[in-house]
Amino acid sequence: MSWDWDDASRAKLAEFLARHGLMDGMPQITPIGDGHSNLTYRLTRGGRALVLRRPPPPPLPPGAHDVLREARLLSALGPAGLAVPRIFATGAAGDLFDVPFYLMDYVEGTVITGAMPADFVAPAAQRELGEAFVDGLIALHRIDPATVGLADFGRPEGFNARHLKRIAGLVTEAGAIRPEFAEVHGWLAANVPAETGAAIIHNDYRLGNVMWAKGRPARLAAILDWELAALGDPVMDFAYLLGSLPEGGRSNTPVQDFASEAYGPGFPSRAELVARYAAALPYDTSALDWFMAFVHWKLATLYDYSRRRGADPYYADETQVPRFLAEARRFTGL
Repeated sequence: MSWDWDDASRAKLAEFLARHGLMDGMPQITPIGDGHSNLTYRLTRGGRALVLRRPPPPPLPPGAHDVLREARLLSALGPAGLAVPRIFATGAAGDLFDVPFYLMDYVEGTVITGAMPADFVAPAAQRELGEAFVDGLIALHRIDPATVGLADFGRPEGFNARHLKRIAGLVTEAGAIRPEFAEVHGWLAANVPAETGAAIIHNDYRLGNVMWAKGRPARLAAILDWELAALGDPVMDFAYLLGSLPEGGRSNTPVQDFASEAYGPGFPSRAELVARYAAALPYDTSALDWFMAFVHWKLATLYDYSRRRGADPYYADETQVPRFLAEARRFTGL
């Protein structure tokens, strides 16, 4: 997935920044991240840094990569006290590119994409980090959508069944679920739980999508990558957090690979994270196995869809989907 800046787009960017009082002159532009979702760039000039975020080049899946929706969400969550970057400006398709975009503050911090940073190598520091990590999701799920102007951000009623149906459409051919996905889908469809509540959910809350402030105690500097956020079942969001972390004695899924080097002996166990979440919020976690099966099955379908599109070589590995499906099957008890 790539997109290159040309002289014309650089000149338009400089003009846009000056018009909004954000930066004078041509900034230095540096890509941020792995490029598997929206495209993100650091803009620097004269000691100031901003971040520009835009979708990848068209064509895009329907409803995907809605960066203006993401900007609206961040603008609401910041004043509510959540650790998110400040939004400075948004632009519609045609203002700079053939897609919309937004500009936000550049937050200093560390995103854990490999080995644990030096501040958190000790077991006690890893426990501190793990607890702060789940506490970030707890803080999000405590926010009342209506009080921050997001009551219309989605439809939480019937979210679980509707989300399952939508994701199943990615692996449906000639009216039937493809065989490799069918067994787990049948179990999920037969056991859909009622919603445990209605909350703002991140939908991709993992170590690679949070930024840590320097030093101890462990503190989230910013929660990043909100493109999949919705109003939905908070326990589904929590199940994704759990599924993104390696589990001792088991093979990793592709998402867990991103956290494998950071997950050390001091990090809270899965049971401890569940206990911490359940003690902080009133949501029923008794159907957690269904949500764990679903998030792994969903990731299998999304990776399969991306591999078939062929737009990003990361998804070409044919072992990725079976790894997710095996983990989903474990939680079904099939």
